[in-house]
Amino acid sequence: MNNFLFYSMVATSTILAGCASTVFSQNVPQPNSANRIAFLALGDGGYHTDYPKTKHILNPKTKAEFIAAEKKDWIAEHRPLEEFSHAPIYVYPETNIATEQGGAIAVGKAMATLCSSELCQFAIQLGDNIYPDGADANDGKDDQKRMDDLILKPLQPLFAKQPDLVVYSALGNHDWKTSRKGVALQTEWMATQPNFYMDERGYYSYKQGVEGSDVEFFVLDTNMLLSGQHYYEIPLRSDGSEQGLAAALASGEAEIEDIERHEVPINGEDHKQLAWLANGLKNSTAKWKIVYGHHILWSIGGSKYDEGHVLRRLILPELCEYADAYIAGHEHDLELLTDDCSRVLPGNKKAKLPLIISGAASKMRGKHTPFSEQQEKRYPEYDLIWSKSFTWGFAHIALNNQDDKLQVQFYSTPSSGSGELIKEQAFSFEHRSD
Repeated sequence: MNNFLFYSMVATSTILAGCASTVFSQNVPQPNSANRIAFLALGDGGYHTDYPKTKHILNPKTKAEFIAAEKKDWIAEHRPLEEFSHAPIYVYPETNIATEQGGAIAVGKAMATLCSSELCQFAIQLGDNIYPDGADANDGKDDQKRMDDLILKPLQPLFAKQPDLVVYSALGNHDWKTSRKGVALQTEWMATQPNFYMDERGYYSYKQGVEGSDVEFFVLDTNMLLSGQHYYEIPLRSDGSEQGLAAALASGEAEIEDIERHEVPINGEDHKQLAWLANGLKNSTAKWKIVYGHHILWSIGGSKYDEGHVLRRLILPELCEYADAYIAGHEHDLELLTDDCSRVLPGNKKAKLPLIISGAASKMRGKHTPFSEQQEKRYPEYDLIWSKSFTWGFAHIALNNQDDKLQVQFYSTPSSGSGELIKEQAFSFEHRSD
């Protein structure tokens, strides 16, 4: 146990060579094609076994105990036992203490391989860039090294092949977890990195491409939006269906979402962000409009649906009216869903809104099959198109201006950590914004 405590408190990775200090401006033009704009989408990559959760330090488990606990939680959440699986297991050196293996390095290698043959003009990072507790965590570790290890190091193979590639980052709930100082430390760190950009406000927009064939991205701080709301976590019924709030309150099963004091929006900053999004989408002159943030609108994981309800109420009407897609992480898997917008825009004549989830850049999570099936029954506007769970991977998205198609190709990489690139399914959607 002493070895493990020492291991978890002392950084074990080689200190990375510092990058040249420069501030990246969102107005600096990046290489683009008038006919095709192509980019990587990766999320939830900020996990490494050198940075374990506090509970794994205070309540260590052997490999067998770790798997047994995972199975117990699986059954308690009413997931089919025959579908049980788990992430590959990592055992700390000179101990018998286990945790799940991280896949960020492998995903970085796979993306570098793809971009050797496929157009990758930039990348979007979908939050939880630092895990589990964000910068300014009270764990005795240096934040500069933390961000080098968790954000920069996994993507160095990609930057080695494309030194000018820029990653436009969003914030996730784990980036917010410690303090507002932790959020500021991350944005300040990114301001010194030539390959990263994040506005100090946490939400921002930027354009790529040539006028008339361009895309405008709207990057949300969805944690700020959700932290301004009052909502409950409500467990699913045994058949995977959602129960109502009144019933859950009556049975004592509903739990108010725990929002830390530092997360509560200040001076209406969440409302300002919503107004900024609505005005920005409505007034954008770009051909394509894409919104991305950390939290999902719909998913099949079975544990994030309460947040999805809230976020749909906040932003789905604007997305349905003006956007071409919404991209998220948060669920540690790969998913493609659509919303036909009929609930929020009655009489809508536009194509279905694509909802792309690419949150598998380091951690794995399984799907909740009964929940997924119940959602299909309950919500006619919702469709699950494709998914892959218990995987590491990412998405490559292209906007084709010749045939006005948004194309998304999913990729995975083996749990062995080899970094091999595996091509999954590809899909195409019509341009839908005005």
